[in-house]
Amino acid sequence: MTRFIAPLFLVVFALVPLGLKDPYLLNALIITGILTICAMSLNLLLGFTGQLSLGHVAFFGIGAYVSALTALGFDVSLPFGLRVTHEGGSPLMGFVLAVGLTGLCGYLIGRLSFRVRGAYFVIVTISFAEVVRLVALNWVELTQGPLALTAIPNMVLPVPGLGDVALRSKMQNYYLVLAVAAVSYLIIARLVASRFGRAMRGLKENESLALSLGINATRTLTVAATISAAMAGAAGSLYAHYIRIIDPDVFLFSYTVTMVIMVVSGGKGTLAGPLVGGILFGLLPVALRPVMAPEAQWIVYGAILIAILFLMPRGIVPALESLALRRRPAAAEAKIPAKNAEAGANP
Repeated sequence: MTRFIAPLFLVVFALVPLGLKDPYLLNALIITGILTICAMSLNLLLGFTGQLSLGHVAFFGIGAYVSALTALGFDVSLPFGLRVTHEGGSPLMGFVLAVGLTGLCGYLIGRLSFRVRGAYFVIVTISFAEVVRLVALNWVELTQGPLALTAIPNMVLPVPGLGDVALRSKMQNYYLVLAVAAVSYLIIARLVASRFGRAMRGLKENESLALSLGINATRTLTVAATISAAMAGAAGSLYAHYIRIIDPDVFLFSYTVTMVIMVVSGGKGTLAGPLVGGILFGLLPVALRPVMAPEAQWIVYGAILIAILFLMPRGIVPALESLALRRRPAAAEAKIPAKNAEAGANP
């Protein structure tokens, strides 16, 4: 059943802007889509390898800053009298560099921390995120610190017959985010279905048995961390070129909490889980904002999350799968007496 969720989401959300006239709601969908990409990338670690990263927002922020600085340019002085100057370039090149550099950061963090996993990995990721936030806050010459990087150019894509097209409208950015989300989903789906994906799940379920079968735990987890970080960096790049202003608040821990909530509520270790959780908890604040005060919104937000975790401990998608499996045998058993009755009536 769940294999139809992603194509259904793609079709539905591809049609949404055609009938949506409210720019506020379209903006909410764009931000929700960006956070959902981050949730999918985190699910690759948390859901399929069992490794919790509480510093995942670091890769999101690095991607945003790398892409923005690549497009804006910079002029910074380094130790030993060195100076680095960049005049600014294509936002698309910034996107590529954001994916590459965040993937490299994920690789380095993985190599350092996966030799001692568990709580040590969690501590390393939190520390890394805090260090990166402090660098962004205090390296004013490069990042403008709390003053923020402003006037970040829109994403520019080459279109055959039209040349380079700047994506200025909300609808253009919406479809760009939807396309990146679809590609990210396909990459994760192919990865999970491969031999490498079986190795990831083996390490999550029974690491000792996986090691006895010859699976290299450090290498497998490091590759997963690299891909996960690269996807988070891609989301950060999209965010920077859409919002067009970023500051060190992009590294706030609340973003990581939001990603974890999306993964856990939707169903970690499932492909559709981050999509369902991302849409639910991305749009829930938007739905609550017109009808209640901010304080009440957080109460309802928390109450819904607690209810989901109590009633569906494994998440929404696994709960729906279990419900569908329970109904199939019941339907099959109901058909057997009917067939026997027909056979008795027609000897």
